[in-house]
Amino acid sequence: MENNHTDVIIIGAGISGIAAAYNLKKSCPNKSFLLLEGRSSIGGTWDLFQYPGIRSDSDMCTMGYRFKPWVGRKVVADGPSILKYLKDIVNENSIDQYIRFNRMVDSVSWSKENKQWSLSINANNDYPADSLTCDFILFCGGYYNYDEGYKPVFLGEEDFNGEIIHPQQWPSNLDYKNKKVVVIGSGATAVTIIPSMADDTDHITMLQRSPTYYIIGPKEDPLGNFFRKYTTDRLAYIIVRWKNILFSQWFFFNQARARPKKVKAWLISEIKNKLKPDYDVDKHFTPQYNPWDQRICLVPGGDFFNAINEDKASVVTDQIERFTENGITLKSGEKLDADIIITATGLNMEVAGDMKIIVDGNDLDISSKMFYKSMMIADVPNMIVTFGYTNASWTLKADLTAEYTCRLINYIDTKGFDYCMAITDETVEEKGVWLDFTSGYVERAKHKFPKQGARAPWTNTQQYLSDLFALRYGKIKDKDLKFF
Repeated sequence: MENNHTDVIIIGAGISGIAAAYNLKKSCPNKSFLLLEGRSSIGGTWDLFQYPGIRSDSDMCTMGYRFKPWVGRKVVADGPSILKYLKDIVNENSIDQYIRFNRMVDSVSWSKENKQWSLSINANNDYPADSLTCDFILFCGGYYNYDEGYKPVFLGEEDFNGEIIHPQQWPSNLDYKNKKVVVIGSGATAVTIIPSMADDTDHITMLQRSPTYYIIGPKEDPLGNFFRKYTTDRLAYIIVRWKNILFSQWFFFNQARARPKKVKAWLISEIKNKLKPDYDVDKHFTPQYNPWDQRICLVPGGDFFNAINEDKASVVTDQIERFTENGITLKSGEKLDADIIITATGLNMEVAGDMKIIVDGNDLDISSKMFYKSMMIADVPNMIVTFGYTNASWTLKADLTAEYTCRLINYIDTKGFDYCMAITDETVEEKGVWLDFTSGYVERAKHKFPKQGARAPWTNTQQYLSDLFALRYGKIKDKDLKFF
């Protein structure tokens, strides 16, 4: 076991890790760094998920990086296109030389005496074990468990004669031609899978306990295409990016919070206009909660609703009594025949990979700490946790976090410090769980989350514009961030 030291270590080679690597290379050229990836390829989500129709759930002008214009015409992009975009960035910027694949970090430990982190790597799998040390560590592994998605236990599963599949473990050889398919769930994954499979199945049914909000978006952006025609790709990208940021966050999200009834009525009316006049929108597409209490799913071109109008897909709102040999029996007594059941029931959320983190000999309980600027755990030195927005593109916050991290590292160097640490005091009143969202995958993991405070910089604003000024242009030094 060889011990090697690196200035900065990034954990995870997906969207967040690539953003961090790019910014470190550009803004901290004198710093050595490594990007450790537990799997055998880059891309994170966009390499892992292989289900039909896999695509972005945000527009690509905000899901793309600030530093790399997305030049595709479509508002949303399929998984392979996003993966190619990420690979192009890695290749164009020679980031690949910093990546170490099949390096699963099992635990990290901070030593105040040595002023550095120690990482235990591959201690629990078949690859050679190793250890590394670094001055600064960045958790960029996303927000969910890559090994296993969330799947409730259903009564009678063992009786079902067909295949039961979770989208996170999609088999490459699945034959659904002329089959009856039931998709359990109504989130972004379900409304992507259903129109992608509908033409080939005998029939596909979305089975939901309760309705979800959807917003119907265009497949292409006319404004973006206009500017691409008469200006440069980069200028068109910037214009459309800011148009989408201002609409989605400054207008749409804020309006939803200020006037939830109006926004709800508008969203429902758009669906009513898309479906046949006699469709029961009140039952199947009218949620009981307010818009943005949970994430709103984007449906480009309304393809999900087109499949319903063409009688290729249907929606059932009910609860599961049990699985049977030939399908599902619902609590209403209705029976759904199925050859294949897809459990699009969500993810298992993690914070910092649910990794064992030790600080000066003590196990860290993240749930007992506050979250500084939604990226630093209180009382933990030289550690960044990247967590994107839930009400906008993940990449917007990942970009800002990477930029701020580089500014922070350079500040530490310039001032001659060894490390920094966010510290709370009696003026920081606890406000509650850091992520206030009612989606099922969030509710199941709330006990893992750090806390947020009642004042900045300990609040989770979920607002790109305020974060932009605070992280890209704001002062590094404040009374809550201590340097040693």
